[in-house]
Amino acid sequence: MTAPQIISLGCRMNFAESERMRTMLANEGNLVVVNSCAVTGEALRQTRQAIRRARRDHPDARLVVTGCAAEIDREQIGMMDEVDGLVANAAKLDPRAWNVAADAAPIAPSRTRAFVAVQNGCDHACTFCVIPQGRGVSRSVPVAQVLREVESHLATGAKEIVLTGVDLTSWGQDISNNPRLGTLVQAILHGFHQLDRLRLSSVDGVEIDPLLFDLLAHDPRVMPHLHLSLQHGADLILKRMKRRHLRHDAVDLVARLKAERPDIAVGADLIAGFPTETEAHHAANLAIIDELDIVHAHIFPYSPRPGTPAARMPQVPRDVVKARAAALRARAGVRRTAWLASLVGETLPVLAERDGTGYAPNYARVALPPQVAAGQVIDVTVREAREGLLL
Repeated sequence: MTAPQIISLGCRMNFAESERMRTMLANEGNLVVVNSCAVTGEALRQTRQAIRRARRDHPDARLVVTGCAAEIDREQIGMMDEVDGLVANAAKLDPRAWNVAADAAPIAPSRTRAFVAVQNGCDHACTFCVIPQGRGVSRSVPVAQVLREVESHLATGAKEIVLTGVDLTSWGQDISNNPRLGTLVQAILHGFHQLDRLRLSSVDGVEIDPLLFDLLAHDPRVMPHLHLSLQHGADLILKRMKRRHLRHDAVDLVARLKAERPDIAVGADLIAGFPTETEAHHAANLAIIDELDIVHAHIFPYSPRPGTPAARMPQVPRDVVKARAAALRARAGVRRTAWLASLVGETLPVLAERDGTGYAPNYARVALPPQVAAGQVIDVTVREAREGLLL
């Protein structure tokens, strides 16, 4: 193995950081890095599985683990025979932690879509979540630094910028004068007129400020795609999760956005089988998929995470959790299939990826002709929807 192998698990934030590590460690040779996730017990299991698989695939490499599991579950990850070392989550982008030269800030190589992490950490205490333990308090990247990174990505050929963060919509709360995320988005749009596609990763709907709402609703360069950190459709469960919104907040937000921009596509994270969840709560969770017209659903079966308040609450039986997760996925699948079918006949500008597909502005995935080169944005007329793809 002549180049480092970076294995990324979990959130888009991890993937953005992995790309930066890939550049920073480009000359390190026989190295495997597992950028781990620990958001749930299942995520920790997958991390351990990925470590074992990496060791089998690269028996002679130096194997280092970083990410949230290396922080939260440091002792048990460090005791694994396959692991040669750990790098603290907060230090993973610091060249000194890897004993490499710090000639320049690590910027990812050319990608069609560039993930730019503008915020890290979280100041909230959702009862199911351990991420604040793994990533610390909320920290915002200053505007000038974000603009420099966006400029670097555009210079290397990126056609779309995706802003990411652990709690993206809290950006600015630790900066003087407390700017909001809309200020940052506006600065990027004003600073780079050549940028035609700006996308947001998961957001907390109740933290969308008026300027950000206006840009989402009216600026054609901000992609018509909103992914909500929703988690549930029942108010009592949301309260027991210690979320900052109720069902009506999400319903009102989506209704107002769709009134201004009818083509906006809604995604959401939903947890199935949270402790104390009844059949009525589950029914509300199913219903929110239809009520918000969620076409990009991420469904997570709840798994208890030691050390969190939710792990001490009365648990739903595992077979029930799995069945409810399956029901949510089925409902979301029906909604997504209908949405994709509704796009047949439309002409969409699609950004081509390297795997023969591409993304429309609404984040629908489109199969492309083989002659289309990665990085091109081409107008595609949709003839058919099949197996989750537009053709």
